[in-house]
Order: sequence, then structure tokens, then C-alpha cells
Amino acid sequence: MHILRGAAALLAASHSVVLAAAAEASASDQKLPPYRYPKYHPDPKRANAVRQAFRLSWDGYYKHAFPHDSLRPVSNSYEDDRNGWGASAVDAFSTALIMGEYKIIDQILRYIPHINFNQTESEVSLFETTIRYLGGLLSAYDLITGPLQRYFNYTDHQTRAILHQARCLADNLKVAFDTPTGIPDNNLFFGPPRKKGSTSNGVATIGTLVLEWTRLSDLTGDPQYAKLSQKAERYLLHPRPALGEPFPGLLGSSVNLDTGLFENGAGGWGGGTDSFYEYLIKMYLYDCHRFGHYRDRWVLAADSSIRYLISHPTTRPDLTFLAMWRNRTLHYFSEHLACFNGGNFILGGLTLDEPAYVQFGLDLVSSCYATYAGTLTGIGPELFQWQDSTTPLNATNNPGPPGEQKRLYDRAGFWITNGGYQLRPEVIESFYYAYRATGEKKYQEWAWEAFLAVNATCRVGSGYSSLADVNKLEGGGWTDFQESFWFAEVMKYTYLIFAEDAPWQVRADHENQFVFNTEAHPIRIAGGRERYGIWGYGRGDI
Repeated sequence: MHILRGAAALLAASHSVVLAAAAEASASDQKLPPYRYPKYHPDPKRANAVRQAFRLSWDGYYKHAFPHDSLRPVSNSYEDDRNGWGASAVDAFSTALIMGEYKIIDQILRYIPHINFNQTESEVSLFETTIRYLGGLLSAYDLITGPLQRYFNYTDHQTRAILHQARCLADNLKVAFDTPTGIPDNNLFFGPPRKKGSTSNGVATIGTLVLEWTRLSDLTGDPQYAKLSQKAERYLLHPRPALGEPFPGLLGSSVNLDTGLFENGAGGWGGGTDSFYEYLIKMYLYDCHRFGHYRDRWVLAADSSIRYLISHPTTRPDLTFLAMWRNRTLHYFSEHLACFNGGNFILGGLTLDEPAYVQFGLDLVSSCYATYAGTLTGIGPELFQWQDSTTPLNATNNPGPPGEQKRLYDRAGFWITNGGYQLRPEVIESFYYAYRATGEKKYQEWAWEAFLAVNATCRVGSGYSSLADVNKLEGGGWTDFQESFWFAEVMKYTYLIFAEDAPWQVRADHENQFVFNTEAHPIRIAGGRERYGIWGYGRGDI
């Protein structure tokens, strides 16, 4: 706790300076709209178009792939890429509930009790299994027993089967935490459950468990799940040695399972570290009484990002990206995955009543929109790069674009290093948060543009497929794979930006009833309803 108090003191001393820097760094001179009570503009016609796309991709999956994990829409076949437990069905569950797709809901609900989480032929990822399966089951339970209860005539046995399966899965997964430090091994085998024997784990794969595992404890009254995830999280909240925290609140990417020590100082807001930062503010939103120290660490990371990582391309100084880092050296590249960061800053600003965070998030959102607008298909690439306007040109960490992409860089402010599109949701996710914060219709228009581009390019065969190259005609060809998170995230965020207000929608007035996990499964906010007070877990006293 002493480390956190020291961080809080540092934070208090620098907070106003950093927020002023955020306002100065803003690419927009416009005053932030009164975000506390934005006016929304539902569009039933567009919402229904998204529902049609959801139904089409579900029907293809159900016909050609169910109960396997993922659809191959070109060949009308399947792949068990997530252990053969029906990942697309579980990922689609909360979206079907929100859309009111009763036939699909019944199909999934009938399937859930028959999943055998004791057996799989392939290696199990603790992280992926937690965010997709465990998160999907908990979310469905929260929705069916919460705001949607009056719409269904399900028996106690049917709804309790969802929570029972979530607990069975966690009971198999918890062997991951049986390490000298309690930091989990992300790689497991089942039948019986056992660790693979990894020596280290990543920041995201350690730090993106705590919401789901805490929620499971809150729903079951069994504190063991929360304790396991929160003990592991403690090593990220108190990083050692100094190598692991190159900037205040910004961490390296790898932690040793035996010692709890960071092994490097390389990181960013992208894959491998991203959702650790995402969950810090979301845990505070989930329960501000238990997780105030998570909020402090998010603020520290957000302020350091504004102070140290802001970068503007030489050809498009109006764009704002966050650089990656290796120790304290910045590297000017990013990825589609990192484009969730605008939405996370917006959520943090709304939660903490800090307009400068909201505005900075909006600037990041606009810049990620530019990565869509700049390609031939209107879809953003997997990886992109730029030349920073303040670092010496052609420094080893600041090269210019390759010759064949100079024209793209001159026009768009980035060049492409990996042109694939894996049906990723992060840009549309941030459009959603921007719209819910401001009520501005332009974010709906941007989401609609993205939906039309994806529908025009990825729609093939019995569903939607990832693409080879977004800057080539027709996306450079299809990879014949429909990700399960297409159902959970792309379809859900696109639908919600046009849908009527509802209890699961993000709110700007501190009346949120749900918080989305990183797979976009809405988890019901604790709000003092749970029985955690009996044990006191989550208060830094494990």
C-alpha cells in the first residue's frame, strides 16, 4: 500500500499539469460538448441492418460449423480454434440477448449445459478462455437474471445451468494460478487440468482476468476466484524492478512466474499489454469501493501516456497516435488492436469527470478513423507506422516510409506494415464510446461507413471472412475464417451505436448498470449488491 500512496502523491502533484498538456495536445480547438447529458439519436433502420448481418453470419455458423468454434465461410466448414467448446455460440450469446434474437438465444441456451469443459484436444489459453467463454457465460447470466428477466420464461434450472458451467470452467482453469507467485501460467492442458510449464506470462494475459473472476465470486459467494485473479494483478499494480515501469504507470510486457519480477521494459497500448490498462478503469467502474487503487494506476498510466507518448505524423500533424516504447525509447507504430485506446480514455474521462481525458480520447478516435478512411477498402490495417514530427527525421527509431508507400503516407499520415483485417472491433468500439460520450451523429456516420465497408468486402459464402490486405482491391482475398469475436464485438458495438437506450448501454451520467469486458460481454456492475463484504477480498489485504 505504501507504493500506491507514493504514486497517489506524485499523481496529485502532477495531475493538473498533465491534464493541461492533454488539453493543449488536443487536435481539436472545439469545446467539449456537455457530456454529462448527451442527446442520442437511435436509428432503427440501421440497427436492423446490423441485426440482419448478425442473423446471416449466425445462420451460416449454425448450419456449417455449430457446435464447433468458428465458421470457415468460403469453404462452408469449421475450425476448432478455441478448444472445440463452441466459441462462436458463447460469444454470440450476449449479443443475441441484447438484440432480442429469441430463436438464436434458445439455440444457444439449449447448448450451454452440454458443453464438456473437462475435455479438449488442444492447448487452452487462460486469457482467451476467460474473456470469451467465462465472460460470455457470466454476461448471459447477468442479462437473463437482470434487465431481461421479464422477457423470458426460463426456469431456475435453465438459468442456473449457465452459472454452473461458468464455475465448472473456472474450476478447471484455476490450476493456472498454482505457481510460486500466484501469477498464472497462461498455457494449460485439460484432461486432467495441468499447466504447460511456462516460465513467464504477459501483462495483458495476467491483467485481463480480474473482472470475470471477481464477478464469478460475487455471483457464487465463493471468494477463491477473485482472490486468485487479484493476487496475480498485485504484481502489475506494484511492478518490480524499475526496468518494468519505464514511465510512471506504463509497464513492460513480460513477468517471471517464479519471482514476480518484470523481464523487460517494452510495451504499448497494443496487443500483449492493452487490456491490462483497459481493466484498471473498468474495475473501478465495476466497484469503486473495492478498486480505488486500480483507478489510481489507470490515471498514472493515462497521464504518462499524454505526457510521454503523444506523436503526430510529419505529413498529418492533425492526427494523434500513441507511440510504443522499449525502455524509454519510443517507436512510432501502432495497430488496429491499439485503437481501443480512444474509447478507454473516453470511459475514464466519463467515470472520473475529467473532460480532458474525454477530449484526448476523441482525438485518438478521430486518428484511428483516418486509418479506415485512408485505405482502398475503407477498413483499417492490422499494423501501421508513421514518422514522428518531433523526433529527428531518419533517426534509428524514426525512419521514413518505404518508397512504394510514400504517396499513401503523404496523403493519409501512415503507411501499412501489415494490411490484414481479422474482423477486429477496436475502431468501431471507440466510435461507440465517442458517440455515447457526446451524442454527436458523426460517430454514428463513421460506424455506418465502417459497417458498409466491412459488409461490402468481408461478406462471402455463408458469412464474413477476414481479409488479406485492406489496401488492395476486394481486400486482397479472403482468409476463409470468421472470428468468434465478430459476434461478440463487431456486431454488438455496431448495433448499440444505433440502438435505443437500454440498461447495458454506456452512460455519461454515472448511472451505468453494466461494464463491458474486453470481449464486449456486458458484466453487471456490483453496486454494493454482492456479498463480498463477508470476506473483504479486493481491498489489498490478500
